[in-house]
Parts: sequence; structure tokens; C-alpha cells
Amino acid sequence: QVQLVESGGGSVQAGGSLRLSCAASGNTGCMAWFRQAPGKEREGVAGISSYGATGYADSVKGRFTISKDNAKNTLYLQMNSLKAEDTAMYHCAARSGLYCTMWTLPQNYNSWGQGTQVTVSS
Repeated sequence: QVQLVESGGGSVQAGGSLRLSCAASGNTGCMAWFRQAPGKEREGVAGISSYGATGYADSVKGRFTISKDNAKNTLYLQMNSLKAEDTAMYHCAARSGLYCTMWTLPQNYNSWGQGTQVTVSS
């Protein structure tokens, strides 16, 4: 397991942008961003493999971009054109291995960050 620390959340108006960061204490394989709104299940937002292959939830395609700086062991999520429905606690997650199969399933990860809150007002 690695330690994960998220940052970059905040409050923005609809249409605005935020960039989330997740610093890992060591090397990781597949990494992903999840979000959870009050009363809702944790949802996979975007995932990225060790090789840089990415996947996105349909609700964020074209608006969010996941990336990773392997030299810094840091994961990013650039969020543009934010909507009120994007409001949630955002968590990064990591697991070992080269591939990111079934990246949307929370049970497939063994390291989680504490989360950073994103609030979008309409």
C-alpha cells in the first residue's frame, strides 16, 4: 500500500475549472479518481494505467482529464466546465499492477486518500 494525499478541491461556480492533485508516497500501478456525493454510491470518475491508458465515466468525458507525473508520483484531475452535479468528495485510489482493468470498481483498490471536497454552485 501507498499513502495518498489529495489537494486542490474548493468551491466554484458552474462552468468553472479546478485541478485536483494526489501525491503518492511511492510507486503505483493503476490509479483512479472516485467521487461520492451525500446519499450516493462511490463512483469511478477516471482511471489511468501505468502505461498512460485512460478511462472516463460517461458523465465527465470531454470535460475532465486525468494525468500522472511518474517522476513526482502525483496524479492529477483537470476538471473543466464544472456542473452542479459534479459536487462531491473526490478521492484518489491506487493499486499495484500494470493494467487498469475494471478500474471503476472501488473494491479493486487497496490504497485510498482522505478526499478533497468539490462544490459547484449553479
